[in-house]
Amino acid sequence: MSSTPAPQSAVALGLRANWRQFTLLVIVNAFVGAMVGMERSILPAIAEQEFKLVAHTAILSFIVVFGLSKAFTNYFAGRLSDAYGRKIVLVIGWLIAAPVPFLLMWAPTWNWILLANVFLGVSQGLTWSTTVIMKIDLAGPSNRGMAMGINEFAGYFAVGAAALATGWIAANYGLRPQPFYLGAAFATIGLLLSVLVVTETRGYAHLEAAMAPSPGAVSMPSQRTIFWRTSVLDPDMSSISQAGLVNNLNDGMAWGLFPFVFAGAGMTLTQIGTLAAIYPTVWGVSQLFTGALSDRIGRKGLIVAGMWVQAVGIATIALLSSFAWYATGAVLLGIGTAMVYPTLLAAIGDVVNPVWRASAVGVYRFWRDLGYAIGALLAGVTADLYGVVSAVCLIAAITFLSGVVVAVRMR
Repeated sequence: MSSTPAPQSAVALGLRANWRQFTLLVIVNAFVGAMVGMERSILPAIAEQEFKLVAHTAILSFIVVFGLSKAFTNYFAGRLSDAYGRKIVLVIGWLIAAPVPFLLMWAPTWNWILLANVFLGVSQGLTWSTTVIMKIDLAGPSNRGMAMGINEFAGYFAVGAAALATGWIAANYGLRPQPFYLGAAFATIGLLLSVLVVTETRGYAHLEAAMAPSPGAVSMPSQRTIFWRTSVLDPDMSSISQAGLVNNLNDGMAWGLFPFVFAGAGMTLTQIGTLAAIYPTVWGVSQLFTGALSDRIGRKGLIVAGMWVQAVGIATIALLSSFAWYATGAVLLGIGTAMVYPTLLAAIGDVVNPVWRASAVGVYRFWRDLGYAIGALLAGVTADLYGVVSAVCLIAAITFLSGVVVAVRMR
């Protein structure tokens, strides 16, 4: 499990040169996404039916815990990947994921569910961050958008497939423990692939840095410098970071509140599972095209348009009440998110030196996944005070304004 960078003579950049390892990482990331998808359609129902939670803020607490733990782990995962290598961080992430399905199966109180989501958030921060960084390493600069599109396709298509599968299992066999048997299989396979077959990619980043027009000696900025440049000071990176935060803010709302919107309209558990699966599935499949499209037409226009399409999809679900309209809104939300998600990651890769790219990606992913916690908390409080529809409309408005920020500030 050596994390020593490969010698530059032993590596070559590009998807074609590294298609075997790249494909393996796509498969690994599918299992990473499936770990989240297994609870996406049924955890709100478990909160209401088994633990008798009523307030939306309390029910959405699992997303707050997940978002916070994932965000802070992302922050450190990038730095650890630069310092110690990618593979060791990936393997540790899978080891932390191992208890999650068993905690969800056997949790005697809601606090155990929250603990499971702490483990899930930490594991996602480590595993998803490193698979992203490793694919950026392998792809090189010319196919970065395509690489991120394929990566996010695998992860979010698996989120949708797992949500659909666990929703069906829950409808036919019960909310617990049967749906979470899948999670035990996902964690086992992901860990074995990461230990036995995945190889270190840090050497590719060093090769890319050496191939720059004026490589020189690139020093690693301090973590504080990287944090402030990515978060506030650099107009490109800070625009990207706020768009990522708002993107996951609306995803946290969708994860937590959409099942209540659908249930309130009389949808069955199977229909709720189907609707919960449409959005991430469309999101995942569409990224096969949008990531590569950003390589051809640029990043900014796709990001702005994607945020606005998301806003329209969210508003459709809030204001129109039938299975067909809900499905339409979910499709629009998935397409809009696909326009944004891989493009933001590729854009960060465009503007950062490869030597400290993993650290900058970690800061971006910190802000992006902090959006889960902020979105769930904001949506839960607003829903408790003013109703679910008002909460969903508020998130739609924030999403639209985020696109305006990118249009005005990003170069």
